[in-house]
Order: sequence, then C-alpha cells, then structure tokens
Amino acid sequence: MRGEEFEVRIQKIKTLQSLGVNVFPYKYPRTHTIDELKRNFKEGLNVRISGRVLSKRPFGKMIFSDLDGEQEKIQVMIRKGETPEDFFEGFDVEKYGNRNPAKIYEKFIDIGDIIGVQGKTIFTKTGEPTVLVQKLTLLVKSLHPLPEKWHGLQDPEIKYRYRFIHLISDRKAREILRKRFLFFKETRRFFEDRGFIEVDTPILQTVYGGATARPFKTYSNALDVELYLRIATEISLKKLIVGGFEKVYEIGKNFRNEGIDATHYPEFMALEAYAAYWDYNDIMELTEDYLCYIVEKLNGSNEFHYKGERIRVEKPFKRIRFTDELNKKLGMDVLKADTDELSKVAEREGIKIKYPTRAKLYDKLFDHFVARNIKEPTFVLDHPLELTPLAKKHRKMEGLVERFELFVCGMEVANAFSELNDALEQRKRLEEEVNLRKITKDEELPEEIDEDFILALEYGMPPTGGLGLGLDRIFMLLTDSRNIRDIIPLPTLRPKL
Repeated sequence: MRGEEFEVRIQKIKTLQSLGVNVFPYKYPRTHTIDELKRNFKEGLNVRISGRVLSKRPFGKMIFSDLDGEQEKIQVMIRKGETPEDFFEGFDVEKYGNRNPAKIYEKFIDIGDIIGVQGKTIFTKTGEPTVLVQKLTLLVKSLHPLPEKWHGLQDPEIKYRYRFIHLISDRKAREILRKRFLFFKETRRFFEDRGFIEVDTPILQTVYGGATARPFKTYSNALDVELYLRIATEISLKKLIVGGFEKVYEIGKNFRNEGIDATHYPEFMALEAYAAYWDYNDIMELTEDYLCYIVEKLNGSNEFHYKGERIRVEKPFKRIRFTDELNKKLGMDVLKADTDELSKVAEREGIKIKYPTRAKLYDKLFDHFVARNIKEPTFVLDHPLELTPLAKKHRKMEGLVERFELFVCGMEVANAFSELNDALEQRKRLEEEVNLRKITKDEELPEEIDEDFILALEYGMPPTGGLGLGLDRIFMLLTDSRNIRDIIPLPTLRPKL
C-alpha cells in the first residue's frame, strides 16, 4: 500500500519539521467536539475544534475544507488577508519565504491529516455552518491518501482487513458500530431491570463444554497444562446458580474453531442468562419481552427490515414443535426412523455431514427443510433428546427434552432449556457423548467428562431455566446486515502473505 504518495508525505513531514512545526504534538485542548458544535451551532462563537481533513476546495481567495468528527462533519474556511502570520502553529514563515496561509495550507495539509483549528463560527452565504479559521495546528499527518470520495472501499476483503480505513471513509459503517454499542447497553439494561446480575466467568478452561463445537487450544506454562478457549459460558454460570445466585447473565466472547460464513464467526458475542426456579416456559416469555424491547429501542418501532422483507415483532410469537415439523416434511416419524434412513434422506438432499450422528442428522435436516424458511419470530419447541444433553427430559413426551430455539429470518438467534439438574442423569449423558467421540473421532464432541461440573450438580442445583442469545445475529437483523463481519468492529482475517 506504500507508493509514491507515501514518500511525498514523508518528505512533507521532514520539511515541516525543518520549519519548526511539531508534527506530533501531545494534546490539543478543544472548546467543543465537532459533534457538540454542530448540534449547538450559532454565529459568533470563538472555538477550538479538531478533526480529520476530508476535502480541500480552493475558491478564489478562500479555501474550504470539511473536518470529520465522530458523528458529524463541519466546514472550515481559510480566507487570505484575515489570518495572522502565525496562522500555522510553529511554522517559520520567514524561513519558508511565503506568508500566504491559504497557500501554506494547500501545500502542506493533505486529505486524511488530522488538524486542530481555532476561529469564529459564521454562516456562509448559502447558510452553511462554518468555522472561519484564524489558527491551525497539525496534529498528525496521514501518510496515505483516503479512498476515493464517491465510491469508498468496494472490495469486501479490504473492508474487513483494513476496517480502520473503512470506518474513516464510510460514515454508515461507523454509525452501525455506534448502534452496536447502544445495543449492548440496552441489552444489559433489560436484564438488570429484571433482577439479573452481570457476572464474568473464565475464558480459559481445562475442560470445555456447554455446546457441541471444536475448541481452540492453548497451553499454560504456569499451570503446565493444555487449556481451551470457552465455547460457551453455560457450565460456569450454572456453577454460580449452585453457589446460591438466583439470576445471573454474562455478555462475552465465545470461541469455536470452525468455519466462517455469513452467519458464523470463530469468536462471537453471546449472552447467557440463568434463573433459578424457572423453566423453559418462563425463559420463553423473557425472550419474547427481550426481542420486543430491543427492536423498539434500536429501531423506534416494533418492526425491522431484513433482505427486503418487513418483519413485525409482536407477542405472542408463533410456536411449532421440532419433531412435528420434521415429520411433516419427511413423511416419517423421525424419532422411530433408524439412523440409516435419516442418512439416506440427507444424502438425497445433498446434505454433507462429516460425522453423521443421529444428533447431527436431526439438526441438519431440520435446518434444510424447516428453519431456513422461517421468517417471522418463531419458537421451535421440544427437541429430540440426542440433540440436547444438558436439558431436562420433557415432562409429558417421551424421547424429547424441554428446549426451544428462536428462529427469525432463517437464523437461530436464541436457544434455551429447562436445565438438567439430575447429577446422575447428567453424568450418564456426558459419558455417552465421550464414548461417541471415541467411536466417530468427532472433534466437536467432548474428550472427557467435566467432573467439576458433575460435582457441582451433586451438591444440588435448583430447578433452573437457561437462555443463550446470539447477539451478533440479532444485531445483524436489526441493521439489515448481510454478513456477520459487517457488524464486528475489527474482524480477523488470514494474514497477508
């Protein structure tokens, strides 16, 4: 990326330094941010503001520029004959041999530079709020030109790899991230208003669990042991419920060493919440309330648009049963069908499964035949037991567990159980998963039983309802973002060779 323009700007730095300019000052006291000034603009103010130069427009004896703030931009104007000789902070005009501030500005200040300006606020003849500059301070020189004004960054690879350039050049991208931070703030407010307390649990774990996924591995020199980045916060949060906390939640990163596509990313933001003495029916009501709340807070109404469709979020959400829907699509009772029958259906539909266990067949077939066609918020209830080793058996229906997933626009955005709190039953199910891993060599299944978790359950966990929210996916929906990397502040890419 370093070309001829890079060398030209390096030379400008050297020239400015030789003329007495401190090219990298330590601070710049301001009277206003650009956003504050723009919101409360009036004529006749003496101001000191700073921002990135987005444009330079010579016009007769004047030169206009736009300075970029965090949310707003503002026009500044330099008028020859109305600026002092010390217009450019530290610049030795005697040594340079030219006292024309507009010319100095044109030659030494480039688009992309960050500057501070001191001056008076005016309205131009066209009514544009403007700062008439009387003094200028260079705060840092950008060594690269910004992307072309009208088209910006078009290559997705460059947008994701050099997100900082994307954010400089695309105000909409910056606003999406500002909205993301508001999204997390309002999510926290929702749960705290309902009596949940925010906690933090370990990211490094000796035994990973709480979901089916391939983990990232690392090594602790201090402990002399292999560790895993967590794939879920579930096990840790349940230990806090055992310890006497009744309503807890955590917002944080989970890590899964798997593929990247439009809705999957190796490190993603999730929320998990657990409430003692609740079941999945209580959690379903909480989830409805949350989605209605967050849509209203972020979008100002009970609807959003995603991929050209208007989605209304109104209670009660639609409810369907996992096995009923799959039975209708396949024309068979999936609980009674043997694994070979389910595998043949998957093969016929071109569904590739590396380790075709019964649980994965249920999951992939449901996604293929049912989930991807769901548009409005819909609870999918009561999954086959093989899919969910951490959930209680259904109190009425054999072979099922008390679980729901919330789907919107074909994406799963929430997952919840009546949590299994029978320590003996939990051990049995985890042993079955470990044994299945040995047979299939499936790296997504656990290598060993989490004895610490079993011990916690043996001390007694009250009846508990648990919820997991895919926050990145929910935010994608609310901002009509088509790729998860569009809403991640700084996505990770393979290093450039």
